[in-house]
Amino acid sequence: MYNQKVDSPLHVHYVAPSFWAWKGGESRLSKLHNFVDHMLCILPFEDEICRLHGLPATYVGHPLLDDAAGLNVAGTSLQHKNVDSELSPDMSMRQRSGEAFRLEHGLSSDATILTMLPGSRMQEVARMLPIFFRTVQHLSHTLNDLSLVIPVAPHRDVRTYVENVVRSVPFPVVLIPGGSLEKRYGAFNASKAALCTSGTAVMELMLAKLPCVVAYQAHFLTECFIHLRKKINFISLPNILLDSPIVPEILFRACTDKNLAAKLSEVIFNDEVRQLQVGSAERMLQVLYEPIKRQGNLFAEELGDSGLSSDVYSPSTIAALTVLYTDKHRRMVHRN
Repeated sequence: MYNQKVDSPLHVHYVAPSFWAWKGGESRLSKLHNFVDHMLCILPFEDEICRLHGLPATYVGHPLLDDAAGLNVAGTSLQHKNVDSELSPDMSMRQRSGEAFRLEHGLSSDATILTMLPGSRMQEVARMLPIFFRTVQHLSHTLNDLSLVIPVAPHRDVRTYVENVVRSVPFPVVLIPGGSLEKRYGAFNASKAALCTSGTAVMELMLAKLPCVVAYQAHFLTECFIHLRKKINFISLPNILLDSPIVPEILFRACTDKNLAAKLSEVIFNDEVRQLQVGSAERMLQVLYEPIKRQGNLFAEELGDSGLSSDVYSPSTIAALTVLYTDKHRRMVHRN
């Protein structure tokens, strides 16, 4: 245990490494136990595995739940206890957000808008964005008044690269700051579908109920290493959380513009495929939120009528209170 003395700092690690994705990954937890007092996990299956390997841990909720509440994307605040009402985006609210985005950027109500999320690192953006553009060109004749939206990562080299590339694209392209939650969700609400490099963005698209296709390419050696070491069937978190291929994944050597175009066409035009993703958003939110409701109830009882008690279902508040109560418990144990 790292923290042997009551007067030494409490060492808390926020966001567990993806030990569950790799063969032998749990062995990393025993090493973390040597210098971490408590792990704050953002996925609901991580804390139990940590504890089984001797590392105290608490699931505090995914930060996207806070983002949703902050934007009111998910209806109301997290203080209520009915996940269907608090985390299900209201259709009229999403429609108003989408209409406002179209108006702000001069996009007609009839335009077909596709959002592209090619990643945040320069290497992956340079690899994926040209594939995304070629993908859309395959479908351009089937889409009315096509326009593209790209949330650009807040890095100067990435923005410069994207600005240069879009000059040669034969469609209107709207670039928005990728660091703005409000603008990203406005784009999602205005869009028909999205192309996305795997990452947190897939969770955001699911939260916004925007059907998407996940794409990823890597160097051949990296692909071989991943195939040898991985122990999960999916790379996108919605699929991992639901243990089902809800979101199409076109990966590695299969990730060609023609394959992506075929799958994106299904996502755009096939109502059953679209509804599978839209309907699964509720299940994903249940998986993420139900465990922290129980944790929030415990804190609400402990806090009583204090001002914090109304916000104990927020992941950020649960994380902060977990740290405070972990330290309090440690001090009580040492006094006894």
